[in-house]
Amino acid sequence: MINFATIGTNFVVDWFLEAVEQCDNLCYVATYSRDKEKGEAFSKKHNGKMVFTDLNKLAKCDEIHAVYIASPNSLHYEQTKLLIENGKHVMIEKTITSNQKELEELINLAIKHNVVIMEAMRNVIDPGFFAIKEAIELVKPVRRVSFQYCQYSSRYDKYKQGIFENAFRKEFSNGALTDIGVYCVHPLVKLFGMPQEIMAMAQILPDSIDGQGTIIAKYPEMLAEVLYSKITNSKIPSQIQGEKGAIIIEDIPNPRKVKVIFNDNTEKIIKVPECENNLVFEAKEWARLIEIGKFTDEHIKYSHMCVKVMDEARRQQGVVFPAD
Repeated sequence: MINFATIGTNFVVDWFLEAVEQCDNLCYVATYSRDKEKGEAFSKKHNGKMVFTDLNKLAKCDEIHAVYIASPNSLHYEQTKLLIENGKHVMIEKTITSNQKELEELINLAIKHNVVIMEAMRNVIDPGFFAIKEAIELVKPVRRVSFQYCQYSSRYDKYKQGIFENAFRKEFSNGALTDIGVYCVHPLVKLFGMPQEIMAMAQILPDSIDGQGTIIAKYPEMLAEVLYSKITNSKIPSQIQGEKGAIIIEDIPNPRKVKVIFNDNTEKIIKVPECENNLVFEAKEWARLIEIGKFTDEHIKYSHMCVKVMDEARRQQGVVFPAD
């Protein structure tokens, strides 16, 4: 049994622990929170055994084998470094680190200490992602990709009132790209690899970070575009266009419907199992990697590509984090 702790007490951690209930080899035992009362309430809610307000004590606790990290992006590097150095396996919520330099150091540490480091990137572990890969075989060669995720943030209303919550504060390495765009960039690189060139632009909110942006990526035989926003909603699905037809993907963060429309207008639906909480797939994969008993870069190499693309996009957009 893999005993694990959580860092963070937000709704995403609630969802993750609900997903873990479907995993026979993961056991939630502890919560870390700087706020003791909040941590105790969260632990009680999920039947935890321990609450930590000192991260060093959590890191040195022999009863804990692994830690799921859902703190603000800017804290991921330091927290993960401490945990890896104490032999803990880690799964880190997207975006995994503020930049490429931080991630490369953590990967090297994970190799040295023989532990798993994995990004909680749910949509590329989901069966819907494998349905997309199956569909690509039916339409290839692929010539154009358009992935988009635009979701109006309720926190944007507060921003317009002069209230800057974490989602719109660059000191937490947040913004539309690292919060929303990552759901498009990560599957792009996992399906097609590292682009040859990218061109990026963004709308920078006054005294804040990127509210929306576009990335154009050039590959040897195809073009790709990534559209993302926290200040608008989109009703258009993502698409992959091949020479034999087009693939329509509804809801790229949670791909449940994948449809192929061939050039002769016939259609094929690639069935995806229904799932109320698709974090269960990343939880099971994390446990599987831990049980292998040694570090693996089976997924982390794609996180590295994703962060590399986003670093270059931010450079072109003029989005700079304190962590840079």
